[in-house]
Amino acid sequence: MDRATRPRGPRHILALLTAALLAVSGITVLSSAARAADADLARNGGFESGLTGWHCTAGTTVSSPVHSGSSALQATPAGSDDAQCAQTVTVQPGAQYTLSGYVRGSYVYLGASGTGTTDVSTWTPSASDWQRLSTTFRTGAATTEVTIYLHGWYGTGAYHADDISLIGPDGGSAGQPPAAPTGLRTTSVTSSSVGLAWSAVAGATRYAVYRDGTEVQTVSGTSATVTGLAPSTAYGFQVTAANDAGESAKSANVNVTTVSGSGGGSSGLPTHALVGYLHTSFANGSGYLRLADVPDSWDVIDLAFGEPTSATSGDIRFHRCPVSACPNAESDADFKAAIKAKQAAGKKVLISIGGQNGQVQLTTTAARDAFVSSVSKIIDDYGLDGLDIDFEGHSLSLNADDTDFKNPTTPVIVNLISALKTLKATYGSTFVLTMAPETFFVQNGYQYYGTGKWGGQDPRCGAYLPVIYALRDDLTLLHVQDYNSGPIMGLDNQYHSMGGADFHIAMTDMLLTGFPVAGDTHNVFPPLRPDQVAIGMPASTYAGNGYVSPVEVTRTLDCLTKKTSCGSYATHGTWPALRGLMTWSVNWDRYSGWEFQKNFDAYFG
Repeated sequence: MDRATRPRGPRHILALLTAALLAVSGITVLSSAARAADADLARNGGFESGLTGWHCTAGTTVSSPVHSGSSALQATPAGSDDAQCAQTVTVQPGAQYTLSGYVRGSYVYLGASGTGTTDVSTWTPSASDWQRLSTTFRTGAATTEVTIYLHGWYGTGAYHADDISLIGPDGGSAGQPPAAPTGLRTTSVTSSSVGLAWSAVAGATRYAVYRDGTEVQTVSGTSATVTGLAPSTAYGFQVTAANDAGESAKSANVNVTTVSGSGGGSSGLPTHALVGYLHTSFANGSGYLRLADVPDSWDVIDLAFGEPTSATSGDIRFHRCPVSACPNAESDADFKAAIKAKQAAGKKVLISIGGQNGQVQLTTTAARDAFVSSVSKIIDDYGLDGLDIDFEGHSLSLNADDTDFKNPTTPVIVNLISALKTLKATYGSTFVLTMAPETFFVQNGYQYYGTGKWGGQDPRCGAYLPVIYALRDDLTLLHVQDYNSGPIMGLDNQYHSMGGADFHIAMTDMLLTGFPVAGDTHNVFPPLRPDQVAIGMPASTYAGNGYVSPVEVTRTLDCLTKKTSCGSYATHGTWPALRGLMTWSVNWDRYSGWEFQKNFDAYFG
């Protein structure tokens, strides 16, 4: 029987008398009628509408396990992220509230902040099945908003949450998120950008733009331009409206195909290219290989290495391996003849600057100018097609006050960008420009950039990003070294380690999808075109840490170009125009019976 229809017996009369006596004494009690006016203020507490209403650093909805309904939250903390999901709720000042929910997993926290009194939280160290957490708080005399949140603990496993509720007096209609935007349309379409506009939404203070389901931009007005797109590529766009109470559902989808355009300087490369480094200035256990003897499968040959006379001189010299160290080294005349023969066959021969031992720090404009002059001399002397930047170690790092990859201020970064733009302008559109950074300098920028907001981080974190960004229209190929790398967090907010296809898939997906730098969704590193990206892998177990078998190489290519054999990592697209593979090195591949080359030839025909 419903409580409102129960007969009024002696206990009810006694309760009324007790309340009256307390009122006479100046003590206020919360009556049944007052409690009946309370409401559940948590929006989408059962996660039946995905993550609508919640702001999560990591998380998704799943259909199993659930406490009730058809969905629940699943979030996985990482090494520096506790996978928090939160929402801000409008409340009444000086009111009592009860926060509760059901959770599963290790170290799950439920709490409220900004209460105006004492912020509260409750947690469980281990819940193998659904466990109810509950806590109460009273808002301060001037408090009108409270943030409720869930999170796990750093580096532990995934947690689940469902049926989150905040019971108490309704704070008013100001707690409602705005409606979904309407009228989304394109205003301009180029080979690398799409302009969008939509109708204003009452109560909205900001709008978020989504590309293929991923948030790429937040604006205050009703228009935006999404950049960093690939030519002749289809994209889907949606927009949401938001205010302090939360975010709306997504608008209707608008599908746009960018126009064709060359940009970036593909410079006559085949649709799928094989890139390799040739040991030309030193000897090691792989043995010296004459340039004329490099098989025709290799489309880009990087001569390793040109090195500076000192770390900060900018003066680059290229010395071929002496006969005393490389007895079968060809003469300069034969070497130059081999370069011309390779070029006649459609191959590109580049000078690679840096390497493990060649630290290059262009700290001054004088060093910048010396770099341009000395590199130009090497290119002209040998008749080369372009330049590969293989800066490693401490060549690139960011000053503490350099926090925006789109507007760098650190001299070694600014001077390198200037030098490369000068070289590109000097030699024209056929000049081949490639880069071979380590993952620490690129994908690691998803988590960390430079020394960080509070200092203490390695200033080299993400230091290649401003260089790549500034030269994105001049860059022929980026082939990040997916080897000799520590674990790197992917766009799934999971750490990925070398040794299998998943590492290469996750690292390449980041380049082709783009990613917020240092977790800032308002500062997104835009994706590169697929024809600008090759995957860097060791040719053999002798060449470096991170070697994977031909089976794993094939699985990587299948996933990225066909979206098959993808394993545990879900990519954000399919890129049949992916340029190809890079390896360290041609010499080590020859040493191992041309395994890497043969697998590439078999895959791309």
